Amino acid sequence: MSKEVYTVSQALDKAMKYCAYQERCHSEVRQRLNGFNLTEDERDQVIFELIQEGFLSEERYSRAFVRGKFRMKQWGRKKIILALRQKQVSESCIQLGLNEIEDQEYNATLIQLIEKSIEKHKSLQPYQRKAKTAQNMIGKGFEAELVWDNLNTIIND
Repeated sequence: MSKEVYTVSQALDKAMKYCAYQERCHSEVRQRLNGFNLTEDERDQVIFELIQEGFLSEERYSRAFVRGKFRMKQWGRKKIILALRQKQVSESCIQLGLNEIEDQEYNATLIQLIEKSIEKHKSLQPYQRKAKTAQNMIGKGFEAELVWDNLNTIIND
């Protein structure tokens, strides 16, 4: 299977459509451009054009990513940070994105998830229920200390 050959303008047009469909980070676009049989300089040129034209913005991507993962999938900050680092988003953009989550909303979501998990595991012994719930919340990316503080407040052994 050979790669299709595109001119820079054709690649730019395709990349613009790709970015217009949903927010993208630089690494996703670069990966997409790798299939266009362009030189490194041509790929850089296309990415530069996308940034200049407003189709590509890591800050905007980071903010949208954080909002989506927190509100829709109910991920915690740690999991969101890890996912953004895997996408090679800069630390400054990650921090700007995390500003989209308000502490009050974050805590309320965590408490809601803890209560749901406790209800789901009500057939278990109290210590098992607590351990399972903590494991689930930490797995969703919430900070362990915050999970245990809220868990200890909700379940008074």
